[in-house]
Amino acid sequence: MARQIDQLLEKYGESHQNPTNKLIHWLCIPAIMFSLFGLLYAIPFPVERGLFANWAAVLLAGALIYYLRLSVPMFFGFVLIGGLLLWGNHALYESLGSDPAALVRVSLAIFVIAWIVQFIGHKIEGKKPSFLEDVQFLLIGPAWLLHFIFKKVGISY
Repeated sequence: MARQIDQLLEKYGESHQNPTNKLIHWLCIPAIMFSLFGLLYAIPFPVERGLFANWAAVLLAGALIYYLRLSVPMFFGFVLIGGLLLWGNHALYESLGSDPAALVRVSLAIFVIAWIVQFIGHKIEGKKPSFLEDVQFLLIGPAWLLHFIFKKVGISY
């Protein structure tokens, strides 16, 4: 019997066969993740906002629990990726003068553009996005990209 992670990656891959759509996903999924972290980072937090004290870090913690249930190597991959996303948004926030509104504007622009391009990719593919069938595919998209990297470098997931 196939593991759940393998089944999810296979199902996600069914609607991501076209090379143009795949390329779009390699660009847009990271952009969407980064911008989502930025939008969450900008929301006021109960304590002073910092690298790990923000709503993006809370989302990351929840996502990491999900990935840990699927695959330990995926979990560790997303610890690294999530840390980089948090660090990148923290650095962007500081470069914008620690202005949450400016971070929201930048993140929202990236988010909207990346989603539009993703939908164009699915139009090219001729198949609807997987998350319209099952919302957990919003978390499988990043894992689908990471599994290709793991395969390339010889890491079992």
